[in-house]
Amino acid sequence: MPPNLTEARRIVVKIGSALVVDPEEAAPRQDWLATVAADIAALRAGGVEVLVVSSGAIALARRSLRLTQARLRLEEKQAAAAVGQIRLAQAWTEALSAHGLTAAQLLLTLDDTEDRRRYLNARATLTTLLGFGCIPVINENDSVATAEIRYGDNDRLAARVAEMIEADVLILLSDIDGLYTADPRRNREAAHIPLVTAVTGEIEAMGGEPPPGYSSGGMRTKLVAARIATGAGSAMAIAFGHRPHPLRALAEGARCTWFLPTPEGRSARKRWIAGTLAPLGTLTVDDGAARALRRGSSLLPAGVRAVGGTFERGDPVEVRTADGTLLARGLSAYGSADAARIIGNRSEAIEAILGWRGRDELIHRDDLVLL
Repeated sequence: MPPNLTEARRIVVKIGSALVVDPEEAAPRQDWLATVAADIAALRAGGVEVLVVSSGAIALARRSLRLTQARLRLEEKQAAAAVGQIRLAQAWTEALSAHGLTAAQLLLTLDDTEDRRRYLNARATLTTLLGFGCIPVINENDSVATAEIRYGDNDRLAARVAEMIEADVLILLSDIDGLYTADPRRNREAAHIPLVTAVTGEIEAMGGEPPPGYSSGGMRTKLVAARIATGAGSAMAIAFGHRPHPLRALAEGARCTWFLPTPEGRSARKRWIAGTLAPLGTLTVDDGAARALRRGSSLLPAGVRAVGGTFERGDPVEVRTADGTLLARGLSAYGSADAARIIGNRSEAIEAILGWRGRDELIHRDDLVLL
């Protein structure tokens, strides 16, 4: 059954630019934000901790910087983010302070959640802010992130935040009331899906291309977020946001799509490995190795057929089958150059090949997460 929001311990709410910013005025939708803040205050009064992942900084600065073109260069986005982030933080501060709540701003990049040490530091900061009773308002740090270390959308960032702080529920407020079998704007036969018990390949295939305009998300990125969040033990909802009090409406049973968390538990470290969005390489395995991994074994060099990418020992890599299917993610015990030399060989031969004794496994099962 879908979760009861009032019974959750911790909730992450992601809100996109199209909801936060009035495109005609290039200003925050203050009246709408006031209703969201009221919903957050009601949840806090019931003992629920709430974090907000909010887009809108770039959209808020476009007009004042005369950036009217549909697509911006990276340096233009960074400049707009630097201007707009102040306005976005002010809008949330005003909306939340009206209910006696303190907003706290945290800006993250992809590296902050992919690097283990920075990930732990960010988690500690968020946990401390929640302990103080604050409402963390999180956005991507667009003003400093390069193209290589950007999420590019806040759906996946929100999923990583939910995984990071072990949220019970992730809510993606959107311009659509959930997942459909096809794009309902183009296909009248598209059927709404109220409940997804597992994010399968068939479900992922239902994601379309990002919509035009300021948003960089779309259903495809929401389904990626669903895989991360549910794999970390969080339920996720895609819900319609273009209404007053959208969180209250969801709690009262408004139509949406719920994604249920996967039943198996994962340690915090394995949740981090599973949610990695920037693997540095690929190990392609044969059918025998794939079967062994599914039984819970480590990945041995003998079962690997190819090495792709450039990575060092301890870096995150993908494990794929011969037909390209993503099987697992893990931390490699060898760099790509050494891995390429030992694949296809038994573990006993590693020392003779490399001239030094390393681990018997390319990826130990403690560093491996099946997907």
